[in-house]
Amino acid sequence: AATTPVLADKKKYPNFFRTVPSDNAVNPAVVKFLRFYNWSRVGTLTQDVQRFSEVRNDLTNELEKADIQIADTESFSNDPCVNVKKLKDNDVRIIIGQFDENLASKVFCCAFNLNMFGSKYQWIIPGWYQGNWWEQANSTNCTTSKLLTAMEGYIAVDFEPLSARQIKGISGRTPKEYEREYRRELQQKGVEASKFHGFAYDGIWVIAKTLTRVMELLRTKQRHENHNFTVDDREVGRMVLDVMNETNFNGVTGQVMFRNGERMGTIKFNQFQDGHEVKVGEYNAIADILDLINNSIKFQGVEPPKDRTFVRLQRRHISVPLYSILSTITILGMLMAGAFLFFNIKNRNHRMIKMSSPYMNNLIILGGMLSYASIFLFGLDGGFVSDKEFETLCTVRTWILIVGYTTAFGAMFAKTWRVHAIFKNVKMKKKIIKDQKLLIIVGGMLLIDLCILICWQIVDPLKRTVEEYSLEADPQGRDIAIRPFLEHCENTHMTIWLGIVYAYKGLLMLFGCFLAWETRNVSIPALNDSKYIGMSVYNVGIMCIIGAAVSFLTRDQPNVQFCIVALVIIFCSTITLCLVFVPKFITMRTNPDAATQNRRLKFTQNQKKEDSKTSTSVTSVNQANTSRLDGLQTDNHRLRMKITELDKELEEVTMQLQDTPEKTPYTKQNHYPDANNILSIRNFTDGKGKSILKNHLEQKPQAQWGSVDPSRINRGPLEDINSPEHIQRRLSLQLPILHHAYLPSIGGVDASCTSPNDSPGSSPRHRHMPPSYRVMVSGL
Repeated sequence: AATTPVLADKKKYPNFFRTVPSDNAVNPAVVKFLRFYNWSRVGTLTQDVQRFSEVRNDLTNELEKADIQIADTESFSNDPCVNVKKLKDNDVRIIIGQFDENLASKVFCCAFNLNMFGSKYQWIIPGWYQGNWWEQANSTNCTTSKLLTAMEGYIAVDFEPLSARQIKGISGRTPKEYEREYRRELQQKGVEASKFHGFAYDGIWVIAKTLTRVMELLRTKQRHENHNFTVDDREVGRMVLDVMNETNFNGVTGQVMFRNGERMGTIKFNQFQDGHEVKVGEYNAIADILDLINNSIKFQGVEPPKDRTFVRLQRRHISVPLYSILSTITILGMLMAGAFLFFNIKNRNHRMIKMSSPYMNNLIILGGMLSYASIFLFGLDGGFVSDKEFETLCTVRTWILIVGYTTAFGAMFAKTWRVHAIFKNVKMKKKIIKDQKLLIIVGGMLLIDLCILICWQIVDPLKRTVEEYSLEADPQGRDIAIRPFLEHCENTHMTIWLGIVYAYKGLLMLFGCFLAWETRNVSIPALNDSKYIGMSVYNVGIMCIIGAAVSFLTRDQPNVQFCIVALVIIFCSTITLCLVFVPKFITMRTNPDAATQNRRLKFTQNQKKEDSKTSTSVTSVNQANTSRLDGLQTDNHRLRMKITELDKELEEVTMQLQDTPEKTPYTKQNHYPDANNILSIRNFTDGKGKSILKNHLEQKPQAQWGSVDPSRINRGPLEDINSPEHIQRRLSLQLPILHHAYLPSIGGVDASCTSPNDSPGSSPRHRHMPPSYRVMVSGL
């Protein structure tokens, strides 16, 4: 009846047979039980004794064959608490113990103190302890109630002393009939019962059947041979071993068989329920069948314990309500941008819209709509798309945002640069900057962006990376742990690429802010969006800096990060579009001609504050798309009327000089200063906008027409060139020539007129001309 596994070594004990199953016989049953509940990760806690160590080693081999992981193996001599703590630290949930009842109470006391009991843990221990062992062997500081609490639900494994199948065996008795007779004999003789009595009874039958079979074999052999047949003890021993290995019959303990000298029996499973053990199943080692009684096992939870803390990966995704709200706001922003685009295209021929470069305005709207569109892509994660599609989204949304930002900000930058280039020109030379040049500037910025993005995509493309965070308890109280993870768009050298993009955009933004600051005092009614563009540049710059910093700090909080990024994009795009287009819309609704009411365009420069007392005439800007201005037509008409009046005065002076030669030096002297005040004209009649400045009437002798030097009266005929007769003769020739030569250049009498008395209105120069030029008049 020795159960120690040491005797199973057939090299040392080739002739040994057990009448009872060994301690190792429970290991296949335990493995079968583990596989039934799909437990693939266990830990062992073994008393440091050879008997239990041998069982553990055999169990380790059986677990490896069944592909069950041994998470931790602990051995102890006296105090098991340290080892129990290690099992808990290694997240061992299914614990197989090999120790006697004296240390079992210590083990369960430690388990109670470490909270290693209940629905999350399952203990499997030997089942050969004495009844109420926890009371007899309790040498701990834990009370009995604590031990019972920690012990509740453990599984005890041991061999079955009598078969549960009521079948008559070789003795002609059923197991129950045998047990009644055995109990009666115990009472008659007054001896204690042994758990091995059934195996001893079947063992006697094994010996009897073996000897009977060997005797039959010897008689049969003797009949076939002569009467001098002899056999030695060695041969008889070999025959006994062979017959023993062939043993197979039903006894009171079940089917009796040997395998390599080991008795194959039935293993029972008991569970500790409500203070006592209850049989819940058995394992037939011969047939390798586990039979559990229906609904007999009671686990502490609603389901069997898990063999480990199951970690459920939980994606930190963007909240659907938040995504819906921001998407709705984004759609409203895109509708507003579409309305501004319709307004800009519909009124593209209006003088005020023309002055503000409608093509640049369209680019601002396009950039804003692209920025809006990127919000939808930033809100998508692996919960909506596959991993491969997520990597594609990483690239697409980066491209859309960068191109949209460059398109919108580049257009504002170009317009601000044009205002700065014109009104910060100290030499007051006329500058003509067409929209084509501004488009080239924006195209250059986009080309730089494309070069960076293409190199980025080829050299080090963005890929999907997963960042996992520390374990969290399940909010619903289930026996699982939550490991949050977050998807990112990253690459190997993410910092370098972001640094390049931020450096380029930052320098561009700083230069844009500088231009906006330099042109902050420029006031142009016709180009009144320059101030608003400057405000937009400031807003975009500040919000981008804040958004980039906060977005980096909240990268592990997707809802906060997405909300901040989306609000920054929405705020920048909306403010920019509103600042550029709302004033135009209001002006056109309230006062459509406000852009042309002022006939002069004034500006101030902080660099010339010391010259603020001097009034300076401002040159008007010739633009290809801003040439037809009604105000200039009015100015042109007024100047031509002024020229007509001067023309009549000159004709009157000429007639008087021809009628009264002797009074020539003294007649109409009050008109000559008017002639000296003939205005200088800047004529912009050429379609290419080239400035032609002609300063006529620079002759100084006109100041002497009203007087005659008395010292020259007595001079000779050759020297008296300023005599009244000579003056009369010169005036009669020069004034008509001047009249016909210079008036056509300012819209007066045509040079082809044959008579100075022809009406100026008959000249082609006096016909209605399209306002394709600008005029500035200043007194000399």
